[in-house]
Amino acid sequence: MPQASPRDTYLQVAEVVKAQIKAKPQMTHLPPAADLMRDHDVSRGVVLRAFKALQTDGVAEPVRGGRWRVVREGEDVDRRPLDERIADLIPAEGFEVGAAFLSASDLMGRFGVSRPTVTKALDKLEAAGVLASAGQGKVRTVRAVPIREERS
Repeated sequence: MPQASPRDTYLQVAEVVKAQIKAKPQMTHLPPAADLMRDHDVSRGVVLRAFKALQTDGVAEPVRGGRWRVVREGEDVDRRPLDERIADLIPAEGFEVGAAFLSASDLMGRFGVSRPTVTKALDKLEAAGVLASAGQGKVRTVRAVPIREERS
């Protein structure tokens, strides 16, 4: 990419990413900073400024872990902690006390997060007495059915 003005380079990168988002409706996260740095031959600071410009435009938002999520108009996103969202699955999907719960792999796919993230959330639910585990590699079971609250 020709760099007419170094001050506007981050805006050029942001425009390219916006075009990618528009062209790919299935795109859920911005490309990694390292990829953009390589593809546009720019510094990390330029990429981070581009991400901030996309955030200002309402096109992206930061998520835990240093990633950036694509924000689409009219999209409803649940921003509650993962452990709360997982706990809501118990009554929503009819799990009863003593029933085997979903595996970490199932939850990773459902919520689009990493195994360590799922493991932390499941550990919180175990500590809260919602789930029980028989040890590493064993199936977790439902210990208590949380009461679902209506959320606005």
